[in-house]
Amino acid sequence: MDQKLLKLAIDAMQNAYAPYSNFQVGSAIRSSSGKTYSGANVENAAYPEGCCAEASAISAMILNGERIILDIVVVGKGDDLVTPCGGCRQKIREFSIQDTHVYVCDPDGLRKTYTIEQLLPDSFGPKNLSNNHINAFQS
Repeated sequence: MDQKLLKLAIDAMQNAYAPYSNFQVGSAIRSSSGKTYSGANVENAAYPEGCCAEASAISAMILNGERIILDIVVVGKGDDLVTPCGGCRQKIREFSIQDTHVYVCDPDGLRKTYTIEQLLPDSFGPKNLSNNHINAFQS
């Protein structure tokens, strides 16, 4: 795992807006072009409406015209692993390829590495809807 990507995710986590849960999460993506994008969770008073860190980073990537996640780092504090929620697993899946890595970290570093297939086995994705969409799991 690239330490630069981890640092981006940690910096994003430190800027998260989580006044209701007090649970800050950061994420950083390396796209197929090699560019990086980060995001943080953003809560609001209509809790639980808000935006997860992974969704925020994906939105930044999409805004910049990118469509493929090579690596994604998710960082949060706590004794338990801070893995992507179900909705974020599906969002990551939408823009993943077979070899996309999901790195689950805390501020001290890597705790566990997954493929998107391990996080969301037998997933529903673009291929299920149309051959005209990106088939993220085709080689």
